[in-house]
Amino acid sequence: MPRRTATLLASTLMLIALICAGVLIPAPYSEMSPGPTVNTLGDHDGKPVLQIGGHKTYPTTGHLNMTTVRVTGPDYTMNLLQAVSGWLDPDSAVVPHKTLYPEGQTAEQADQVNAEEFSQSQESAKAAALKQLKIPVASQTVVGSVVKDKPADGHLHAGDVIKAVDGTPVKATADVAKLVTRHKAGEKVVFTVIPAKAAAADEKKGKRPETGRRQVTLTTEKAEDGRAIVGIQAEVDHIFPFPIDVKLADVGGPSAGLMFALGIVDKLTPQDLTGGKFVAGTGTIDDKGKVGPIGGISMKTVGARAKGAEYFLTPKDNCAAAAKDTPEGLTLVKVDTIGDAVKALEKISSGHTSGLPSCAKSGAP
Repeated sequence: MPRRTATLLASTLMLIALICAGVLIPAPYSEMSPGPTVNTLGDHDGKPVLQIGGHKTYPTTGHLNMTTVRVTGPDYTMNLLQAVSGWLDPDSAVVPHKTLYPEGQTAEQADQVNAEEFSQSQESAKAAALKQLKIPVASQTVVGSVVKDKPADGHLHAGDVIKAVDGTPVKATADVAKLVTRHKAGEKVVFTVIPAKAAAADEKKGKRPETGRRQVTLTTEKAEDGRAIVGIQAEVDHIFPFPIDVKLADVGGPSAGLMFALGIVDKLTPQDLTGGKFVAGTGTIDDKGKVGPIGGISMKTVGARAKGAEYFLTPKDNCAAAAKDTPEGLTLVKVDTIGDAVKALEKISSGHTSGLPSCAKSGAP
């Protein structure tokens, strides 16, 4: 066999071997790419994303789009060729699998976490929006979660409203731990609660939960640090003066909080916040209106611009990363609170955009 032919054959066999290895060798990575973007002022699957009852609402125009990131699932196994392809694609990001999914987390567990975060983000968005509009929002302490095989398991349930511990009224979430830890392990503690279903029924009627009070007696257990515990996590639950529902399925995580809050503000405000402009954005939000950073910011800006967004509301702590590769035609607007975002929208709607706080690569204004 001629040397040239032998060299070509060897090179071909080597290439085939490398391709086979690339296909067969698993890579410990996950891929992120731009996901769907939905206008919180509009409809999704034929229904309004934001549904408000019992209070006057106003017509809106333009867009206030929440943005998402599409990620491969926790059970997805990427091969080496797919990883390389993702690295070369400017509109996707390949990241270590463990940065998205803690070791050992199943698909079901990941879905549960995302669903819980999405639900909590909605509640915080409602509270932040109403507080921005100076509409009073009441709050109460509830059972957020119950630890399996601990004293409260089977006796208290997520959503139960905690009215008192040992007869002492609970006025804040911290009161629960304070009152329980007054006991020694093995002593009994009495919770006065309103079951979750009864509380939900009262809230649906616009009433503070009071129906069906009952007492639950638990025997405390010693924690690793020696404190007495019953195995619950207390959380704040808001009581809204009128119904506000978010109708958006197949979305998880907390990053749509800011855009939900702004959509609520726009619908409850006579002034048209967007002035017909296409604004998108992202960011977590707490019940006080503080905006927090999110992951996958570059994927979200790409997805928003592809749908036609001209402005992108960007959490302050994501500014530097977003500014590294901003899609052409998209203006990044830095926000730290819901108040910042509302002021920015007022400038955008009026056309006075020269004073908008922008994102720079350094993260500075």
